[in-house]
Amino acid sequence: MTTASAPSADGESITNTQEAGVDEGGIVKVRGNFLIVLRRGRLFTLSIADRGMRPVDMIDAYPPGAQSRGDWYDEMLVSGDWVVVVGYSYSRAGTEINRFRLSSDGQLTFVDAYHLRSNDYYNSSNYASRMIGNRLIFYTPLYLRYTDNPADALPGLKRWRGDPADRAFRPIATPRQIYFSPAMLRNPEGVLSTLHSLTTCDLVAPELSCSATGILGPASREFYVSGSGIYLWVDSQAEQTGRFPFNRQIFRLPFGAERPSAVGVRGGVIDQFAFREDAAEGMLNVLVQASEYGGQMWLPEAPPRTVALLRIPLSEFGDGSREVRRRFYRLLPNPGAGYLSENRFIGDHIVYGYGTRIDPSASPRPTAVAASLRGGPAIPLEMRHGVSRIEALGRDALVVGDGERGSLGFTAIELGQPEARLGDSYFMPAATQGEARSHAFFYNPDPRTPDGASGVLGLPIARPIDGRYYGLIQSAAGMLFLRREQRRFSPAGTLDAEVRNVADDDCVASCLDWYGNARPIFLRGRIFALLGYELVEGRIGENGRIAETGRLNFAPAARAPATGN
Repeated sequence: MTTASAPSADGESITNTQEAGVDEGGIVKVRGNFLIVLRRGRLFTLSIADRGMRPVDMIDAYPPGAQSRGDWYDEMLVSGDWVVVVGYSYSRAGTEINRFRLSSDGQLTFVDAYHLRSNDYYNSSNYASRMIGNRLIFYTPLYLRYTDNPADALPGLKRWRGDPADRAFRPIATPRQIYFSPAMLRNPEGVLSTLHSLTTCDLVAPELSCSATGILGPASREFYVSGSGIYLWVDSQAEQTGRFPFNRQIFRLPFGAERPSAVGVRGGVIDQFAFREDAAEGMLNVLVQASEYGGQMWLPEAPPRTVALLRIPLSEFGDGSREVRRRFYRLLPNPGAGYLSENRFIGDHIVYGYGTRIDPSASPRPTAVAASLRGGPAIPLEMRHGVSRIEALGRDALVVGDGERGSLGFTAIELGQPEARLGDSYFMPAATQGEARSHAFFYNPDPRTPDGASGVLGLPIARPIDGRYYGLIQSAAGMLFLRREQRRFSPAGTLDAEVRNVADDDCVASCLDWYGNARPIFLRGRIFALLGYELVEGRIGENGRIAETGRLNFAPAARAPATGN
């Protein structure tokens, strides 16, 4: 499965991740009887022992004494009793890695902090950090300047010791660990403006130990992390010519001793979900789309915006001087002749869609397409709402998007048939998605239906709120839960934020929730909604509706009620 859940230390899962076994930096994790929450520059531990909820500890997510105004702390990962926070510090010019220890009674202790030499890593949909076992994995860019000392362009790490003037980075890569494609270097129109660094660290080492591999290329990039390595897509805007027929490449950086490799490709990708490695088959799957210009397509006669499934044998990767052969591209339909809005590999299928909004007067309507990875017909499916999110419902797919008259639509695509077909739909009136990031969604299948035919899903929804509270609550107004019973949807209701009690939290750093502030959590038979500074628990009764059973407000001590015009 492409969309998987990342196991906790206890083997349970609360995070909707792209790749099984590859955890992603997020805002909430679980360790034993504790939830650890990252919010607005602080870490919180919440006990869920004995079927209860209570706050335990709170600590700044940055080093003691650091001047952190303007710094951003977005992602958290947990391994055993180690907690790591990843952020970006403009004042200290680098990606920040802050380590904490979690005690058996839920207390947090700051251990140390490090900086990776980089520019801002932030991505509107991808996550900068991953974890496999105790291995931390980061992507960071470093934009090169002609005035740079070459040694200062190498990936570097330094330990933060409280001196803001200390900019002495220790190299964590030698020149032999910096790679580029000979084809890009030979192209006079190409621009090698960015060092893309892929860094791995031993999280639990007494002193953080890291090593980096760098790829020289243009600034444009997407990256994907599989269980065996990292794939980096670089996209030059240089003009293609007969001598230089391709200007996009995929680099493969294995986790083992194997050297990085590359291959030339055509078209473009929209995000990390355009990739899926099938390690058992020795294959990389990529969904690509041509632009408006014929020279950037894999078939001269193909119209603009043509879509193709690219299945690349890993044996095709080399030094980057060769491009993928045409026979590895499989053309797929583009019913609306528009640009892709979403894509996702689910089981043995690729599902992609067009059109984020519904317009009854426009044609074509939003459409999703489902295609088996191993051939057969690709099935266009016209939607009754936009295509703003595609997720896995067990073996099936779920498409979410805005519907008519302000509704939010949910439609299943059943993939287990001889041909994909539309399944059941549900429309939530007067609602929109509260967050577009992948972690905002979670589907919890019933144990008796491993194919996902029955289960419960959660997704934050946004509703109008009093402007006085928007800065603190933003869009986390409620958590919608839908019950799926033998592939039929029914509304289970919502758990809502209590907006009236929101107060100033005296935020110092990371005071805007770039990564959202709401998550559905299914854990040990319990259902929670993380909504800003509230953890709300609910239970689905015999009537199929969720009812609130407990509420915990873990906000820092308030200075005064929030005010505004």
